[in-house]
Amino acid sequence: MSIKILSEDEIKQKKNAYDVPPVLFANPKNLYQRRAKRLRDLAKDHPLSDYLNFAADIVESQLSTLEKNPLPAHPFKQLNEIEPLNAKTFQRNNIWREYLAEIIHEIKPKANEQVLATIEQLEKASSSELEDMATKLLTQEFNLVSSDKSVFIWAALSLYWLQLTQQIPHNSQLENTENLHHCPVCGSLPVASIVQIGTSQGLRYLHCNLCESEWNLVRAQCTNCNSHDKLEMWSLDEELALVRAESCGSCESYLKIMFQEKDPHVEPVADDLASIFLDIEMEGKGLARSGLNPFVFPAEEA
Repeated sequence: MSIKILSEDEIKQKKNAYDVPPVLFANPKNLYQRRAKRLRDLAKDHPLSDYLNFAADIVESQLSTLEKNPLPAHPFKQLNEIEPLNAKTFQRNNIWREYLAEIIHEIKPKANEQVLATIEQLEKASSSELEDMATKLLTQEFNLVSSDKSVFIWAALSLYWLQLTQQIPHNSQLENTENLHHCPVCGSLPVASIVQIGTSQGLRYLHCNLCESEWNLVRAQCTNCNSHDKLEMWSLDEELALVRAESCGSCESYLKIMFQEKDPHVEPVADDLASIFLDIEMEGKGLARSGLNPFVFPAEEA
């Protein structure tokens, strides 16, 4: 990976220098509040309004769980400079299962029959079964866990990882521009990328689907294979749409890109989910999505 998390000594050495921040870390409460509101706003008159509102319910349950049961200080051993919270190797605490139980408790009174059936299956699952599903998801074996269960398990895991990121050093530096498709904090996939306004005007950041960190990647470069050739922009409604798909002819993949200058309230998870018809269009062109939305998991293998 090409972004390095700095030690406390390295942070002190760099404290007077100004660089484009390679990694941006989320404010958990603000993130969940913004995402839930955006999902509800996008749900109005949307063909998939029920699912967008369900996603908002999940996000609000994450916020409620965060406020009721914040993660205690984690006794980190020596952290790696690269991907210090790597989802495949980090020894997670079982508090994430408490988060899962609380999220389910919050959702249950609002759930329809289909969601209630999923909740019942999760409630009946043993600790070892839950841990096994979590491991498969964190190692990106998404097709080995049913998508309905994945949404709940991932919501709990993400809440855990998001809080872990608050407890590690938040300064970083760019080592090189290679291999930036995966999150430099936890190694997970991006949801989408956002071209920002304000102090980061015009800079593109990819948003992690697990720890919610964002990392900088120059524009006009494939987010999957780093190629600068055969890139194209697509949208459903207009050439300069808020949400577009950037495709790469070299690796035949795509990832959505969003523009805050079009709407400062754009939110990567919410707007990606609401623009799912653009995914259908891109897949119809034979292009594979290179990221993952935490509310849209691949179907489980039969």
